[in-house]
Amino acid sequence: MLNNPEIIQLVEGCANQDPKAQRELVDRFSPMLFTICLRYVGDHSKAKDVLQESYIRIFRAINSFDSNKGSLQGWIRKITVNVALKQINKDKIRSESALPDNINGYYKGPEILEKMKAEDLLFIVQSLPDGYRQIFNLAVIEGYNHREIAGMLDIEEVTSRSQLSRAKQLLRKKLKTLQKDKSWASID
Repeated sequence: MLNNPEIIQLVEGCANQDPKAQRELVDRFSPMLFTICLRYVGDHSKAKDVLQESYIRIFRAINSFDSNKGSLQGWIRKITVNVALKQINKDKIRSESALPDNINGYYKGPEILEKMKAEDLLFIVQSLPDGYRQIFNLAVIEGYNHREIAGMLDIEEVTSRSQLSRAKQLLRKKLKTLQKDKSWASID
């Protein structure tokens, strides 16, 4: 998307506070950004708040976007991840429960992992404690290395590595338990 005339025009329109351009940007990127928000904060209501705050920051900083340095999508993703991380740091509520109590129903069947939907896997990742989920998302989903994660979260690299290792262990344990039980929460 580098120097894409359509993107440059969209950015210029947003920089000039053109409501049509702003609406186009929101419509184009909201599904992707909401998914990012949901992965990090784990709650639909909070994810909507993070998405809204992300757009506020995007529109305030749109003049600083440089298409020669990267894509618009990458730039707004980074802003959204940072807003989500800040929200998590504000909340600092650690949940040690593996799965929420409000499970709607269960599905029992063979080959559990092959039949799980992406939403079910997302649900399991969201059940991780906040710190594990943050590092797992940054490393595995977003592709940041441990040095970058350490800088973003103001932690040591070794902490990032150990948190990721623990997150993976916990996910393996949950998936093995679900496979053994041949059941998992059905998300409605």
